[in-house]
Amino acid sequence: MTKAEIVEKVAAEIKISKAAAAKALAVITGSITQTIKAGGKAILIGFGTFSVAQRKARKGRNPQTGKEIKIAAKKVPKFSAGAALKAAASGKAAPAKPKAKRPLPKKAAVKPKKK
Repeated sequence: MTKAEIVEKVAAEIKISKAAAAKALAVITGSITQTIKAGGKAILIGFGTFSVAQRKARKGRNPQTGKEIKIAAKKVPKFSAGAALKAAASGKAAPAKPKAKRPLPKKAAVKPKKK
């Protein structure tokens, strides 16, 4: 699916203009870009997490000459798919969320009587 197809789908789904949908998509992608540029994580629950990974410097080979070369360390964008996205890709139902445990009610502290 291309960017234009996403814009068209969003515009049709929520009944807004394509220009407004394109602007919304630009804001979302820009926000994610700014966040990972600053070294943070952009988390979309159920969809996935965008982050920055650090690659170490390493040695490689020039495929034409076979000569060994040094490849510098660098930062690269990383995406980790969320549970719902993984389930959709595999054709399985999304995993059910476990119910949050409610803390037990606190009993009123019994103070000893003063004599």
